[in-house]
Amino acid sequence: MGELVKLEEVEDHVLLMTLNRPEAANALSKAMLEEIARTAKEIENRPDIRAVMVTGSGNKAFCAGADLKERAGMSDDEVIKTVENIGNTIRLIEQIQVPTIAVINGVAFGGGLELALACDLRIMSTSTKVGLTETSLAIIPGAGGTQRLTRLIGLGKAKAMIYSARPVEAERALSIGLVEYIHEPQFLLQESKDFACAIGRNGPIALRQAKKAINYGIETDLTTGLEFERLCYQKTIPTHDRTEGLQAFKEKRKPVYKGE
Repeated sequence: MGELVKLEEVEDHVLLMTLNRPEAANALSKAMLEEIARTAKEIENRPDIRAVMVTGSGNKAFCAGADLKERAGMSDDEVIKTVENIGNTIRLIEQIQVPTIAVINGVAFGGGLELALACDLRIMSTSTKVGLTETSLAIIPGAGGTQRLTRLIGLGKAKAMIYSARPVEAERALSIGLVEYIHEPQFLLQESKDFACAIGRNGPIALRQAKKAINYGIETDLTTGLEFERLCYQKTIPTHDRTEGLQAFKEKRKPVYKGE
């Protein structure tokens, strides 16, 4: 693994991916984007993984977004390509088949928040802020922010955040549904690990199918979504894990799932 993205196993089946440019507020340089893409592909090639956390190194920033110093010397066409690259890389995180959790330990602005929005869940430190601040730079969120934020928190609240470019604090982020949980900074990582490990102890085939059913279903009408849920449910029925779950329940013990 390259030094700009660190990957470690915090428990069986649970990974912690850390953006590692603390001196640059973990901004998304071209080199870091390449490493994030490589890491996402590596995770996808590991059938043993059941949950992934994404965080930033240090205690000041989750990810400050695009590397604006790197962008300063770019032509218009190069900027467009760079933003496309950010969007495509974030999409790779979104397409990870197991549940993903953004552990927002510090500021997440612009592309940093767009990265967190591509995760399934967001857990945030009470001492930080997040925002899509692009309109203050005379641009718009271009790596999924206008679409994912609106789907997550609703039309009016998303417009308020994007039009004003104002960051929101943790309590507000929680109240509008932008994040699922908030914790004091000293407890954030451990609470996030505990939650990820709770996910990681569940049936791996079921986790992947649940994610698929939710993510595809939300984009369609209810009738189609229910049909998709039925098909995803069927995938779990012939598995050894399902038999193990029933047996463990009967024997009053913890199940040992193998993803089979």
